[in-house]
Amino acid sequence: MRFAKSILVILFSILGALTTARATTQIHIDLTTQTMHVDSSSGSYTWPVSTARSGYSTPRGSYAPTGLQRMHYSKKYHMSPMPYSIFFRGGYAIHGTYATGALGRPASHGCVRLSPAHAAQLYHLVQTEGGSISITGAPPGPTRFAAANRHARMMLASHQRRGHAEALAYAPPHHRHFLGVRGWQADPFYSPYPYNYGGF
Repeated sequence: MRFAKSILVILFSILGALTTARATTQIHIDLTTQTMHVDSSSGSYTWPVSTARSGYSTPRGSYAPTGLQRMHYSKKYHMSPMPYSIFFRGGYAIHGTYATGALGRPASHGCVRLSPAHAAQLYHLVQTEGGSISITGAPPGPTRFAAANRHARMMLASHQRRGHAEALAYAPPHHRHFLGVRGWQADPFYSPYPYNYGGF
């Protein structure tokens, strides 16, 4: 009788473990399409994301969440808000962004950005079920902007054919001679440079 009870306990433990494993939220991020696909016990979802823009990278591979923060502020990037952060590799995280107009194309410093509503939903799923994260694909290359670049090159060539040597968006500064101490007294804020890079 004891042996039968022990076997039942082991079977229920195995079934419980299998159920828990199936309930884990599966998160797949595709860098090529800039989308996230989520499979969870409450349903499946596909959302637009923003991953690393040019000059930065989002790591590819398989990860488990290493930490959750309801609101995190990035010390590295000017205390930028990162609501519903799910950290998965060092400082890399999936988190909400208020720059929702950029979703669907690369725009981040390496994190995976979602709309705040989707980030909150994902955060609660991972908090409840746990999660696994996979990141695959390659970010969209410069071919996406080839038509725009070709148009710009054509405009520049046309401009140069007409005898204009200057760049299209450049206006030469108007030079004004500094008049010494009397000039400074008359106009102490005058700068011979076209722009005040120090700012006010």
